[in-house]
Amino acid sequence: MDPKIKTLNDKLEQAKLGGGQKRIEKQHQKKKLTARERILYLLDEGSFEEIGALVIHRTKDFGMDKQTFYGDGVVTGYGTVNGRLIYVFAQDFTVFGGSLSETHAEKICKIMDMAVNVGAPLIGLNDSGGARIQEGVRSLGGYADIFYRNVQASGVIPQISAIMGPCAGGAVYSPAMTDFTIMVQDTSYMFVTGPNVVKTVTNETVTSEELGGASVHSTKSGVAHRTAANDVECLEDVKKLLSYLPQSNREFPADHKFTFQDEIRDQLETIVPDNPNKPYDMHDVIQGVIDEDSFYEIHKDHAENIIVGFARLGGKSIGIVANQPMYLAGVLDVNSSKKAARFVRFCDCFNIPLLVFEDVPGFLPGTDQEWNGIIVHGAKLLYAFSEATVPRVTVITRKAYGGAYDVMNSKHIGADMNFAWPNAEIAVMGAKGAAEIIFKREIASAEDPEAKWKEKEAEYAELFANPYSAAERGFVDEVILPKDTRRKLIKAFAMLENKDVQQPNRKHGNIPL
Repeated sequence: MDPKIKTLNDKLEQAKLGGGQKRIEKQHQKKKLTARERILYLLDEGSFEEIGALVIHRTKDFGMDKQTFYGDGVVTGYGTVNGRLIYVFAQDFTVFGGSLSETHAEKICKIMDMAVNVGAPLIGLNDSGGARIQEGVRSLGGYADIFYRNVQASGVIPQISAIMGPCAGGAVYSPAMTDFTIMVQDTSYMFVTGPNVVKTVTNETVTSEELGGASVHSTKSGVAHRTAANDVECLEDVKKLLSYLPQSNREFPADHKFTFQDEIRDQLETIVPDNPNKPYDMHDVIQGVIDEDSFYEIHKDHAENIIVGFARLGGKSIGIVANQPMYLAGVLDVNSSKKAARFVRFCDCFNIPLLVFEDVPGFLPGTDQEWNGIIVHGAKLLYAFSEATVPRVTVITRKAYGGAYDVMNSKHIGADMNFAWPNAEIAVMGAKGAAEIIFKREIASAEDPEAKWKEKEAEYAELFANPYSAAERGFVDEVILPKDTRRKLIKAFAMLENKDVQQPNRKHGNIPL
C-alpha cells in the first residue's frame, strides 16, 4: 500500500474512534473546533462514514499542482443524530481557507443528491473564505451547482446551515436558500461584499462583525434564525432543531413519549389583563399550553412583535405563530409578516401542524411601512396561511381587529378550528375609534361630546367587542375558558391528524415576493 494512503487511513480511523464527543465536551468554551471535531460532536459516536476522503483538486495553475490535500477542504459523509440518518458536510478552513474548488463543490453536490434520493436531512457546517480564485469560473460553476441543488431539495428534505466561520460573496446564497441558518457569535460572519469593498465603493468604514456578524443578522436583517455562543452550543442547537422535524416531506415528525393527565392549566386564567390596553407576554400563554420546556423559538430577536417556533403538544411536534403584545402591541408590520410567512411555509412543507395565538390590533400604520411595501409583505403571510394544508388551529386570546384578523389564520382562509377566550374582541377596529366614526354626528351635536363618545363606545363594544357575534356566524367554533385551552387543542389536533387536502392542479402559485 502507498505509504501516503496508509497514513491517511490511520488518521481517518483515529479521527473516527478517538472518543470525539467526550474529548470535545471538555473544550466547551473553545471558540472554534476543527471540521472533523464538529462532525464528531454533531453525530452519534462512531456513526460517521466519510465519503470522498481521498479527493484532491485538479488545478495545475499558479503552482497548485504542488499543493494537494486529501479531501480538498471539505469533509463529507453521513451518520446519525439520536439514531436518525443525516448527511453532513463540514468545510475545513485549514485547507486553502476552506475555499470552494470544483472538486470541493462536487463532494458537496454528491451528498446533497444522496440526501434527496434517500430522504434525510442535510446539515452544512460552513467555514470558508469563498471561491478558490486560482480556479476562476470552475469555482463559480461549483457554487451554482450547489445553489441549484438547494432549490431542488427545498421542501423535500430539511436543510440546515451552521455558519461557523467566514461565509462571504457567492457562498452566502446557499445558506440563504436552506431552511434554517444558525450563526456563532464573534467567530462567524456573512456578507455579499466585505468591508474593504464597502469602503472603496461607499466610503463606509465597517468591521466584519458590524457588517455581517451574528448579532447583526439575528436582529436587523433576519438572515440568522438563531445564534450560539460557541461551536458546541451551535451544534447542540442543530441537534435540538432536528428533533422537531421529520426526515423528509414524505414523513411526519416523530412522536415523543407523553402521559396524558387532566391537562387543565389554571395559570392561563390570569395572564391576559382586564385592561385591553395593558400588554402581557405571549410567551406565558405558549408555555402554559405546550408540553413543559418544549418551546424552541426561531428568530427570537428579529421582528419581536411576532413569535414563531417549534413546540410539542401531547408529545407531538407543532409549529407556533403568535402575536406578541409586549412589542409594538403585537401589530403586524413588514418584518413580522415576512418572518411568520416563511415559518408557516416551512411547517406546511414538512407536515408540521400549525397553532396560532392571536392578539393583533391591526397592521402598523405610517409612511415607513407603506413605502417599504407592507401591502405586499402582509400579503405574504396571508398567502402562506391560505396555501397551507396541514392542520391549522387558532386561539384568539384578546384582540382580532381589521384585516389582521383575516390574515392570522382565520376560518375564512382555511383554518380548521378557531377558539376564542371569553374576553376576545373581534371587530373591524377598536370600540373607541369605531364609535368616533359611526356616531360622529351624534357626538358632535351632543351637549357633552366626551360623555356621548364614551356612551357610544360602550354601545359598540357590547355589540362587537366580544367573540359571540363571530361564534354565531361560525367564524369561531367555540368560546372556551383559558384553562381549558390545552385540553381543547390536544383533542383538536388529534381529530385533524388524518387531514388530507386535494389542491388544484398547477405548477406552483405565485406568492407576492
